[in-house]
Amino acid sequence: MSKEFLVEISARHVHVTKETLETLFGKGYELTPKKDLSQPGQFACEERVTVVGSKKELAGVSILGPCRPADQVELSATDARAIGVAAPIRESGDVAGSGACKLVGPCGEVELKEGVMVAKRHIHMTPEDAENLGVKDAEIVNVKIDTKDRSLIFGDTVVRVSPKYALAMHVDTDEANAAAIPGSCMATIVK
Repeated sequence: MSKEFLVEISARHVHVTKETLETLFGKGYELTPKKDLSQPGQFACEERVTVVGSKKELAGVSILGPCRPADQVELSATDARAIGVAAPIRESGDVAGSGACKLVGPCGEVELKEGVMVAKRHIHMTPEDAENLGVKDAEIVNVKIDTKDRSLIFGDTVVRVSPKYALAMHVDTDEANAAAIPGSCMATIVK
């Protein structure tokens, strides 16, 4: 079995609760799937929102579905600085004490007191993948990415293991640009 895995670029996006979705788009509103993502059950939606910071706003930010138990806005560090939001580097779901912003949709707006973050780079994998790669859940690893003219090793990459996952590493747009990733590429864990 190969030790290589796919690296995907996770561009800015928003996860919303059902309550936030209804405030932004109207009572009883349901997300409209546009495209399935690599992680089973996850999808990009037709719906888009504006993320407002203290300095600027980002219009047309994608919502990813399905709805979640907590609102979460994932930006690159460059995005967060540009709009004036303090966004710590966090694992998905760790929203306590993270950055604040306003979300604006066609039917309303929501002030988020927390939920804005720069996602910590991570690798999703099944238990079988973890065994093959010699790693365990929550382990921090180094990942080598070979791209033309900008190959590099990313440290501080968290391993996330679940039978519900599909093998793929996620990096944000700043990280992808640093390695000149052309949409996606392959990588290996280095010890």
